[in-house]
Amino acid sequence: MSNTNRSGRGKNRRNSAASQGQGNASASRQPSQSSRPSPRQQGKEVRPQGASLSAVRPKGRARESAPIEGLPVSKNEETVIDIIGMNHDGEGVGRANGYTLFVQGALPGETVRVRVMKTKKQYGYAKLLEIVKASPDRVSAPCPIYDQCGGCQIQHMSYAGQLAWKRQLVVDNLQRIGKLNVMVEDAETLASNEQEDEEGAEQRVQDDASVGDANQTTGPATSEVQMIGSNRIRLRLEGVMNEEDMEQGIRVLPTMGMDEPWRYRNKAQVPIGVTEGGLVGGFYAKGSHRIIDMESCLIQHEHNDEVVAKVKEIGSHFGISAYNEETGRGLLRHVVVKKAFRTGEMMLVLVTNGRDIPYKDEWIGSIREAIPHVASICQNVNKKQTNVIFGDETRVLWGRDVIYDYIGDVQFAISARSFYQVNPVQTEVLYGKTVEYAGLTGKETVIDAYCGIGTISLFLAQHADQVYGVEIVPEAIEDARSNALLNEMKNVKFEVGASEDVIPRWKEQGIEADVIVVDPPRKGCDPRLLETILEMKPERVVYVSCNPSTLARDLRVLEDGGYRTIEVTPVDMFPHTVHVESVAMLVRV
Repeated sequence: MSNTNRSGRGKNRRNSAASQGQGNASASRQPSQSSRPSPRQQGKEVRPQGASLSAVRPKGRARESAPIEGLPVSKNEETVIDIIGMNHDGEGVGRANGYTLFVQGALPGETVRVRVMKTKKQYGYAKLLEIVKASPDRVSAPCPIYDQCGGCQIQHMSYAGQLAWKRQLVVDNLQRIGKLNVMVEDAETLASNEQEDEEGAEQRVQDDASVGDANQTTGPATSEVQMIGSNRIRLRLEGVMNEEDMEQGIRVLPTMGMDEPWRYRNKAQVPIGVTEGGLVGGFYAKGSHRIIDMESCLIQHEHNDEVVAKVKEIGSHFGISAYNEETGRGLLRHVVVKKAFRTGEMMLVLVTNGRDIPYKDEWIGSIREAIPHVASICQNVNKKQTNVIFGDETRVLWGRDVIYDYIGDVQFAISARSFYQVNPVQTEVLYGKTVEYAGLTGKETVIDAYCGIGTISLFLAQHADQVYGVEIVPEAIEDARSNALLNEMKNVKFEVGASEDVIPRWKEQGIEADVIVVDPPRKGCDPRLLETILEMKPERVVYVSCNPSTLARDLRVLEDGGYRTIEVTPVDMFPHTVHVESVAMLVRV
């Protein structure tokens, strides 16, 4: 991902994902600095989905490196290998006489014929030539430009296969990087056990209700599902999960997927170029900044596609020029569209290389006429020669400066640059699991350490006595405070600053947290924040992660400091991409 400002989740850091790939299911692709970016560079910051997986090639011909002696394969050699796994980039992993080859497009369990394209000392890359034996999870990718785009890396895998692989990716990282003990149960057994836990918790809720146990009441905003989930967690902490269970290790539940894993993205960020026929917009071709025009993206909401198409059509009619990153000339750089799933409202942001827009009134009038459901048309000015999408100045051309949407019962105002989760359906699932793992009864004090625009904080505030949110981006905190007012929530307080600085100050003021929730950027928690958590000693920590490798690293630190990871649930926020979110519950022992 790039350094795009994701002001909302507080993450300038995290916004990158939205701009690039964070599972950036948007069609645009940001070039990365290496052919195999790190996990953080693919997805929610550096490069969410859409970002290019290959490096931008320098001008001129690169020198051929000398062949490495003694390897079992050589460049351009063809060989047949078995695919034994898949790495975090979605590349199949196979071995030729013990030598590891990464093969784009190959799936675990397949036998494939490949051509070796590049070799290094320990591993190499090969091109898929033929599938000798196909995986039962192989499907035909429905997107007609799937092979060109790269925004979705695993459309050629069945959705059930994707969910199973994402769970295994989390397990592998916990074991390999975190050196953590993971319970050895298959996903099917775990799903059955979880169902039994849910049924037991539901019966407990009914029993408690029959005797009027007020302790189990978390307030009118608590949904029945969340209450049952929280009671399931509470039962386990009260002894249902005994010491023998604890020794078996961390329970990693099956990945929580979508009933309909298409058309889930509520935001499109499309780079604009020009051809003889007019404006084009879509994605960068692999390894270049050449824009390939695109009319439809199967993971975008259909209305986003419609708005982008109309903007290109109307812009071409008025002779609007496209930005040329080589010359620094031209006006229109990006078209950004946001769709509120619950309210239906839409926002259009024109990112321009300068303030002046030719035929501005006529252009806006034509857009309003062609797209009546657009409630806001904004302009963002970015005159810098950079990959970052947004500049510092944003102004309203027509309509409101925000649109409104809901996550559960909580309403949010979404501005042109504020971060808002791109998959609202799964966001509610993710936050519901966070509330469940917090095990709230309505009496707790909770700290949200990376609160952004307050999305998780306000969810928690429905079930806690008091919530404190901290975020380093001032604009995000302004949005968070506005969202608290919008929902008339008075039991939540937000403060600007680094968590590792603000939380100790809160402790000096007598604020003691029963639960700390962290939802950091892809790079994970700041080491000083982890130290602060260990010093503050909350009863529970809930870790929301968009990167399994940094999750594993940070859980190791917390476990060494006196916490035990009880359960981890992967959540599929970005179907058909390699990105996976997780929620982990830790308790102090």
